[in-house]
Amino acid sequence: MRAIKHIIIFLSLFLMISSVGMAQNTAVEKKAKEKTRLLFVFDASQSMFGLWNQQQKIFAARNILSNWVDSLANVENLELALRVYGDQFPVPPQICEDSRLVVPFGRDNIKKIKKALREISPKGTTPITYALEQAANDFPKDENARNIIVLITDGIEECGGDPCEVSLKLQKKGIVLKPFVIGIGEDFREAYDCVGTYIQASTEQSFATALNVMISQAMNSTTAQVNLLDSHHKPTTTNVTISIYDSETALLKYNFIHTLNSFGVPDTLYLDHRHEYRVVAHTIPPVVIDSVKLNEAEHNIIALSAAVGTLELQILSKNSSISGLQAIIKQASQKETLNVQTFGLQEKYLTGYYDIEVLSLPRLIIDSVLVSQSHITKVEIPGPGILVVKKPGLGYGSIFKETDAGLEWVYRFRDKINHIESLYLLPGDYRITYRTKFSNQTNSSIERVFSIKTGQTITVDLNN
Repeated sequence: MRAIKHIIIFLSLFLMISSVGMAQNTAVEKKAKEKTRLLFVFDASQSMFGLWNQQQKIFAARNILSNWVDSLANVENLELALRVYGDQFPVPPQICEDSRLVVPFGRDNIKKIKKALREISPKGTTPITYALEQAANDFPKDENARNIIVLITDGIEECGGDPCEVSLKLQKKGIVLKPFVIGIGEDFREAYDCVGTYIQASTEQSFATALNVMISQAMNSTTAQVNLLDSHHKPTTTNVTISIYDSETALLKYNFIHTLNSFGVPDTLYLDHRHEYRVVAHTIPPVVIDSVKLNEAEHNIIALSAAVGTLELQILSKNSSISGLQAIIKQASQKETLNVQTFGLQEKYLTGYYDIEVLSLPRLIIDSVLVSQSHITKVEIPGPGILVVKKPGLGYGSIFKETDAGLEWVYRFRDKINHIESLYLLPGDYRITYRTKFSNQTNSSIERVFSIKTGQTITVDLNN
């Protein structure tokens, strides 16, 4: 009867994997070429000799796992390995460094795993933390592989370690994806929920079912697309860098330039549905959505409001030789600098109002500039003129702009530049005050008044 149950389970698994494969489109098939590596971390502690539905747990677990891995022989791009803990040293005494890689990753190693499972004899304690730490070294270096640990246990940590902390470290380092934990017999969900996706196996049949659930989730075809919505709630915004982080570990999982395919639809992504994600669209300013949860084996839409327009900065002077003039861009009434934009270039911003501080002499402040959806907002400033100042020697002085409110400081002369300084100034009326370094009388201060016009060069000689 038990054999019939196993055949039914394996047939169900075969049909499930086949149906998933048939449903995949061309893009999904491309993704399926990525290798998935499953490392079984198997409990061989002394407690595995305990009864489980009138059979010792070790015999039931290894028989079901042996038959189950046999059914995976034809699954493409899947590699298996087996690590055991608790099978080398009997208790007492308690030896907590008891874990070994029995069968490393490789092609066509299912027979080796089945042979190793038959030879396992439970002896020792339950050093789960140590086993997980060692498991980090079991995966070959391959940035394109999905590394998954499947922890099979009938008990909790017995050596004082913290398997939750180790699991989090492995995920943060990008060594493994979120592990699976299959608890045999007693329900250990409270202890292992923080380690990974916990699946309870209270009976032999539910253990086989748990393995099926695990492979279904590990090989699932959960997809998603990021819709950057314009002001009409249509996903037309694109060519923006998108970063996707694991919300729990803060690990960067994906980083790419958002793209619309030939049908005008955002490209498809393949994400592990067991994680929550933080999605950042690097618009100016960035748009963030936290705690994104995905529905398993479905196509998910991740939508962010990202209506953008274009800001163009221009100098109103065709003959102006000035280059590299920049402006600080801030959201209206905000202190944070969003961008430093160069004149003559265009930049995209989220729709809304912005304050612009032109890094000219003098500084020019332009408040509340509206950037609208799919529109080019042009901000034009008058072209500067050139001021050439001839100094009588080293000294101290400044340039001020004449305003209705009084003098506005613009520029301080370099006290180590001896005779001539040249600079660009916006059109306006100005005043220079200057005193030579070696004069110690206030009345020796020099003062000059002058005007600047667009495109003109003005020379002010402080020697006369």
